[in-house]
Amino acid sequence: MLLRSFQTSGNKAVAGLSWLPGRCFSISSSSVLDAAAKDGKLNVFIVSGEVSGDAIGSRLMASLKKLSPLPIRFSGVGGSMMCKEGLEPLFPMEDISVMGLWELLPHLNKFRVRLKETVDAAVQFRPHCVVTVDSKGFSFRFLKQLRARNAGEGSPVHFHYVAPSFWAWKGGEARLKGLIEFVDHVFCILPNEAAVCQHNGLPATFVGHPVLEDLLELNSVQSEWKIQGNPDHFRSRFGVSSGADVISLLPGSRLQEVTRMLPIFRVAVNKLKHSLPDLLTVIHVAPNQDVEDFVGRILHEWPAPVVLVPGGDPILKYDAFSASKVALCTSGTVAVELQLARLPCAVAYRAHILTEWFIRYKAKIPYISLPNILMDAPVIPESLFQSCTPTNLAGLLGELMESKERRQEQIVVAEKVLRLLFPSERVAKPLGGGDGEMNFPHCTPSLVAASTILSHGK
Repeated sequence: MLLRSFQTSGNKAVAGLSWLPGRCFSISSSSVLDAAAKDGKLNVFIVSGEVSGDAIGSRLMASLKKLSPLPIRFSGVGGSMMCKEGLEPLFPMEDISVMGLWELLPHLNKFRVRLKETVDAAVQFRPHCVVTVDSKGFSFRFLKQLRARNAGEGSPVHFHYVAPSFWAWKGGEARLKGLIEFVDHVFCILPNEAAVCQHNGLPATFVGHPVLEDLLELNSVQSEWKIQGNPDHFRSRFGVSSGADVISLLPGSRLQEVTRMLPIFRVAVNKLKHSLPDLLTVIHVAPNQDVEDFVGRILHEWPAPVVLVPGGDPILKYDAFSASKVALCTSGTVAVELQLARLPCAVAYRAHILTEWFIRYKAKIPYISLPNILMDAPVIPESLFQSCTPTNLAGLLGELMESKERRQEQIVVAEKVLRLLFPSERVAKPLGGGDGEMNFPHCTPSLVAASTILSHGK
């Protein structure tokens, strides 16, 4: 049922844009850019609270700089990738990178302090537009308080990038109506989300999934819907033998995820090494100093040969994927990245027992990984909550290693999943070698979002 609802959204016309030959947008007579022109510069206040949002935010910043005829000033909160694009963050992004109910309680006071600091800074900055990226717990509170402080004609336009997962929760769609008070436009990364948002009175644009940017940046053969890394480069760089059984481990990007999941992964690897004497594990480390420090400490107890891959090097990441036979990941965007690499995987997830109870009570879909959600089928094996044990994970990985048929099933489904994540047939056709009207590399998700921001009517 979920797959059918996703597939029925054509979204042939992208809201907020006027497509012109050689350009991604045309400016309306009363746009964000028009208002900024009066000041001679565009002030953008942008907030992200996690590593995946940092990647989205950095690409959006780069696209805004590429499209804007005016100089841009950035302020807000972000990580290392956004800093490279010119952001001077108010405080470390990790201060608000907390997910869950019980998990938030120890950080609640810091969360409130950082929220007030962010609102105060945004008011003082006098932005023409405000962009929040994912992290809805912090983002929506921030936008709501900022709108209360900036009510009236002088209020900046509020954009939120990555729609809340209303389709995953009981009563989720009804909550969209409440966002209208403080969100002016939503950028959706999944099919059908924009149509549902618009049906509930919330302006929205389906821009496509952020991992598509990897496909365009790293894949020189655009007729293929995958990223082919170089396994020989990886083996040569780290001295890995061609006969090694390589497994990629992706324990998450937030410190709370990694500290919970990586010890479980470690015991699972210990169980696997008895049946795989040539086992080599590759741990992909998020660009987060706290995560890097924790991984460094746990390596002293690691039961098998290990290679660390820094998350800030996408080429090395996909080289490692290509050298791996299977992967084990914590649920998140990485499940789609593994589809791009055609690397079969298993998905794991644990949280505090109260958070897990809440998810079981409120969730209305049986899956947690995006490929399974899109296909409405357990294509990727999932080990969740109390069933996420080292024994179960070792069993899932062992089955994937041994069964070529199970690995091939994921590989075949990957292209179907990726096609669903493109913004429209009109944009996607050139990638497949067709005669579409638009040159896709010039209309990436971040460029579509950037052009929507600049042309958005105030």
